[in-house]
Amino acid sequence: MTAANEFELHKDLGAIRLYRRGPAAKLELNRPERLNAWNEALGLALRDTVLELAADDSVRAVLITGAGRAFSSGVDLREARGPDSGRPDTYTLLTERYHPIIMGIRSMPKPVVAAVNGVAAGIGLSLALGCDLVVSAESAYFVLAFVNIGLVPDGGSSVLVPSRIGFARAAELAMLGSRLSSEQALDWGLINRVWPDADLMPQAESLVWQLANGPTGSYAGTKRQLNAWLYRGIEDQLELEAQIQQERTQSADVAEGIAAFAAKRAPVFTGD
Repeated sequence: MTAANEFELHKDLGAIRLYRRGPAAKLELNRPERLNAWNEALGLALRDTVLELAADDSVRAVLITGAGRAFSSGVDLREARGPDSGRPDTYTLLTERYHPIIMGIRSMPKPVVAAVNGVAAGIGLSLALGCDLVVSAESAYFVLAFVNIGLVPDGGSSVLVPSRIGFARAAELAMLGSRLSSEQALDWGLINRVWPDADLMPQAESLVWQLANGPTGSYAGTKRQLNAWLYRGIEDQLELEAQIQQERTQSADVAEGIAAFAAKRAPVFTGD
């Protein structure tokens, strides 16, 4: 029997699991064998579940985390290449699948907490930073990894990262693609709290339970204020990201970056 203070499985969508504890919900990315990389099933399930939670008045706070040893390693590049190694329609992927997730979290009239239990890279980092509060395990790390295969930041990260840490540090993460430890991320102001690995989920669940039993209307009003000040132009920026990313996915450098990733070798970029 599940204890009264534990989250119970509410819905199993395969790539996503939804848990409930009274007014609190926990959304778990569930592709641990692929470090919770985003494929079509995960992206669609995540989009639909985020929109469902946003519309459900019985849910007053949401926790997002990952199963296994990762929060999310980003897009599943095996799927991105496609069966014929063709170049994907990134614009449609972003605008129809990913953008509703980020905007759904930002506009949701209730607090959303990301519990980063391992690597958060690429769109996985965008997902975490789209949340209102970001807490992390000591061993977790953050990577704006797009540049490593010749892409540009997307999923709102060109807004979400500099809004937290400023231009200079955002440019460093985006252009160098290096890892940022949880302690460094906390020091830079990218995230809110860091806990020992074993303490992360108990602490995160306690935090979301506290929020779920708090003044929901106050939280919703605060989100509206922060969105108006920091993210008034986020939809235009998402559109720009999608346009530039579509340009990049047609480039030789991205084809080389993805091929090099699959072959586990260093890419040889030509500057395209």
